[in-house]
Amino acid sequence: MSTRTGTRPAGPRSGKGAAGTKSRPSSPPVRPTARAARPTRAAGSSSRAAASPSNGFWLLALVVVVLCLVGLVMVLSASSVMSLDTTGSSWTYFIKQAMWVTVGAGALLVCMACDLRVIRRIGPLALFAAAGMLFLVLVPGLGVSANGSTRWLGFGSLSIQPAEFAKLAVLVFVADLLARRADRVHDPRFSIRPVMAVAGLFAVLLMLQPNLGTTIILVSIVMVMLFVAGAPGRELMGWGTVGLAAAVLLALAAPYRRARVLAFLHPWADPANTGYQLIQSQVGLADGGFLGLGLGASRAKWGFLPYAHTDFIFAIVGEELGLLGAALVVILFVALAFLGVRAAVRTNDRFSMLLAVGVTTWITLQAFVNIGAVIGILPITGVPLPFLSFGGSSVLFTMAATGLLLNVARHPEPAHARTRARAPRGASTRARAGARRPVPAGAGGGRLLGARLR
Repeated sequence: MSTRTGTRPAGPRSGKGAAGTKSRPSSPPVRPTARAARPTRAAGSSSRAAASPSNGFWLLALVVVVLCLVGLVMVLSASSVMSLDTTGSSWTYFIKQAMWVTVGAGALLVCMACDLRVIRRIGPLALFAAAGMLFLVLVPGLGVSANGSTRWLGFGSLSIQPAEFAKLAVLVFVADLLARRADRVHDPRFSIRPVMAVAGLFAVLLMLQPNLGTTIILVSIVMVMLFVAGAPGRELMGWGTVGLAAAVLLALAAPYRRARVLAFLHPWADPANTGYQLIQSQVGLADGGFLGLGLGASRAKWGFLPYAHTDFIFAIVGEELGLLGAALVVILFVALAFLGVRAAVRTNDRFSMLLAVGVTTWITLQAFVNIGAVIGILPITGVPLPFLSFGGSSVLFTMAATGLLLNVARHPEPAHARTRARAPRGASTRARAGARRPVPAGAGGGRLLGARLR
């Protein structure tokens, strides 16, 4: 029997063939189209986008620049009278602050461009150097004393406050330790206890100066980093309770600190002595009103408000720029806190995440403590306002820490990697509960922080 041949293409056929088996439909080859090639181009563009700085990085850099500029302007205004009285020129303190901001900008750029693996390697060395400097402060003849405290190391006309460097060194060391022990962070023997031992050592060295305000800031930074890293909450709460009790006892033990606490509660009980500074600060804020007296028109800086250019510079901001200017400064710190947390959530490793959390906690908590003391809702602790208060050590090491935060913000985790672990919007309650389970030890830093914040 002859078979028919033709050029008609074979289509899908029903039935059985000669061997009694079903014939498979033959599908024509799929030709590559421009639509099919799109995923390849998109993947390439996403990798390039991940390598370039994100919008969060530029916004964070803008906030830091604005805070530094506002700080320079307000230091010039707040210190002009005192500078003229002590040095014969209204520009002396401003020039010193501008020099420190320039040096701090260099430190910021170095920390921002440096490989974070190098930062991790020098972390232990920086920790030992900070501890050694704090010990040298206590050596008679080496430490520089002022207002009843010995907190500075002097080298001729140059002096530096090692406590500011200690905050940065402890922060980097704790971030590295908790990142290396990610698989054992739930065991207090390998997470909470060694970290609190280091924090306790530095707290003792700081209290010997004495410096209660910096001690509270340092321990608070460490506690927040432990919580975010996934340390056991029950034991962490116990250590927090002990730390809070110790802070209260230390605040009430020394007569001058006890006077500060009582002045915070009742400033008008002794308006000419312990309550004088807080009352003058509140008077300046009240005089400013909504729009302020005008830049440079402060009356409090004419000898009425002590430390107007350092710890109480926010009172001069409120007096000269009013409630509007003071609120804008607060908004800048809130924006920095938001962008810092955003950078921590979007990072791809635990060390970077913990580093960003530590720096963000440092700056925002210190700003809250300073502003709270100026407006009278917190006791006066003597910590400066980041980026604004006059002081070389504070500006230098705060900007160096901000450089590390910008370093983390420069390299966010790609968006497709962040959304991969999320439960679908229409997922069941059980699926969403599964998405909230503890992340594995090798997970990225953003997933860890997201799990702790949920």
